[in-house]
Amino acid sequence: MLLKDKVIVISGVGPGMGQSLAKIAAAEGAKVGLGARNKAFLDEVVAEIKAKGGQAIALATDVTKADQCQALAKATAEAFGRIDGLVNSAYMHGEWLPTDMANAEEFADVFNVNCAGALRMAQACLDELKKSKGAIVNVSSISSFIGFADHAAYCASKGALDAMSRVMANELGRQGIRVNCINPTVTLTPMAIKAWSDPAKASGMLSRIPLGRFAEPDEVAEVILFLLSD
Repeated sequence: MLLKDKVIVISGVGPGMGQSLAKIAAAEGAKVGLGARNKAFLDEVVAEIKAKGGQAIALATDVTKADQCQALAKATAEAFGRIDGLVNSAYMHGEWLPTDMANAEEFADVFNVNCAGALRMAQACLDELKKSKGAIVNVSSISSFIGFADHAAYCASKGALDAMSRVMANELGRQGIRVNCINPTVTLTPMAIKAWSDPAKASGMLSRIPLGRFAEPDEVAEVILFLLSD
């Protein structure tokens, strides 16, 4: 019960990482407020958590909309009385395009979710996190410092998230809020399975990983949630 009685907000609860985060957090004793654009999927996750005795609420949340981020934070605080932690796991990859085909419009869309979306969610939860002396974990990627081919927008957005996380840690740490950023290797979410399904592409990356395999969502989720514990 690593997170017993903690109240955790999680954005980007879709198949893969977000789903693993929500279910493991609840299993570790947390009360969770879940956000994603797909409300039907969110309801399924909430039902599964409640069937196992956990506590959860969900709200359709697009992290590019400040009012929807604020609504998720407010609903969570009203339902459970506080907010102790935030996990920014919402992400967008865009199209896999080489540099000469990438366009500014797609860059803007990817940054709006992967970096600005994390800022909006943090701002929405900030008043509650100040009261609880809570914690934020931003889910970045190894892509922030490895230039993967055809990933220009995604890599750039994750590099920006890393930089913003350092500023947040500096500023919010002075107010008692811990901020961490985690940079997992390729994690086998549905997006990653599609992106790395070509053995020729995957072999080079796998050769650099001592275990010789990519990460599973549950493994990364456990590390993220540990960073929210006392």
